[in-house]
Amino acid sequence: MSETAIKVNDVSKLYKLYDKPSDRFKEALGLTKEKRYKEHYALHNVSFDVKKGQTVGIIGTNGSGKSTILKIITGVLSATEGSVDVDGRISALLELGAGFNQEYTGMENIYLNGTMMGYTREEVDTKVPMILEFADIGDFINQPVKTYSSGMFVRLAFAVAINIDPEILIVDEALSVGDVFFQAKCYHKFEEFKKNGKTILMVSHDLGSIAKYCDKVILLNKGHLVDSGEPKKIVDLYKQILVSEAEGREEGEEQPTIDENQQTEYDSKGGWKNILMQNPNVLDYGDKEAEIVDFAIIDDAKRITNNIQKNTEFKIRMKVSFHKDIDQPIFAFTIKDLQGTDVTGTNTMYEKVDFGLVKKGETKVVEFTQNMNLQGRNYLLSFGVVGYKDNDFVVYHRLYDVCNINVISDKDTVGFYDMNSEVSVLE
Repeated sequence: MSETAIKVNDVSKLYKLYDKPSDRFKEALGLTKEKRYKEHYALHNVSFDVKKGQTVGIIGTNGSGKSTILKIITGVLSATEGSVDVDGRISALLELGAGFNQEYTGMENIYLNGTMMGYTREEVDTKVPMILEFADIGDFINQPVKTYSSGMFVRLAFAVAINIDPEILIVDEALSVGDVFFQAKCYHKFEEFKKNGKTILMVSHDLGSIAKYCDKVILLNKGHLVDSGEPKKIVDLYKQILVSEAEGREEGEEQPTIDENQQTEYDSKGGWKNILMQNPNVLDYGDKEAEIVDFAIIDDAKRITNNIQKNTEFKIRMKVSFHKDIDQPIFAFTIKDLQGTDVTGTNTMYEKVDFGLVKKGETKVVEFTQNMNLQGRNYLLSFGVVGYKDNDFVVYHRLYDVCNINVISDKDTVGFYDMNSEVSVLE
């Protein structure tokens, strides 16, 4: 008996890109021998396998081929070259709407999906109570699904997919639509699936969930398989690719690091900040007598990145140019959640750092070093340089929600931060 649930063998997917519809029409009718299209490989010679009972994640930037490989595995698309072998009954949750008839009610779609999976009506009858309890959409189950919100739709779709008793569950980013409580219920179901020896293949941009739930991670980039292996190693490699793309470097080029003894400027790129993913709608205000001209988030490997591994040391750096003499400037950063609640932060006054009088034309680079104890999720980072003039509070420059910090975690506790408790059983 095979131990492999899914085997992907040298799969490629080629798309023909035409400049205009008439070119496609002429080629289809054989009216031209001239090549009127460009070739684009969404996937190119990709091979990997998924063992039975494994939870495997696929990560990569947009356009890397993640959703394409899932559609080929589930039979929604055909491979241009190569083959896929699947051993087990698959239940797939791909983009919203896949496998559902918009005109049917939720209940009718439950039976439709059950029939497509090969179950009799009587067998689906036994599964309906579990599906309804999990979806928890009330009387909407008897309304056409075209009237559903995206949240209701994904609740029902996931409830059907996971309670039809598949041997292999395939999920493509669908959980990002549901609310946080439903996502927690889904991940609890993942744990139950794993305990029962089921196989899960998932695509997600949530690196925290990938690190926490997956036994193995596959990294795709521009249609090519970069590497596969244990989650931390592959997530670190993915972070390097994200930084490389932000800098405009080719994949495989050595990634720059920040030398602690030097203020590396990255002048050719416009500063450290341009290596980060930034908010295009940042709130920027102040009298600019002192101006924040650059900033960085630096991980424990000295890389500039938006992604920080939980329980590692990281640095937040800001560079300020002074356009007037300023006495006792205060440098600050704040981290907020996505709802705008201040989670943590500090400033040089709290930390008892005295700058004295800073002269016009001077530049100061201030670096805050700390451990990342926040729970795994996305946060927003703000910077400020402020002070007091004639006992009045003055804002010289603030950058609100200028970029995100994505905390990658394989263990989260209650609330915003982890107290890193150690548990002892005394009796």
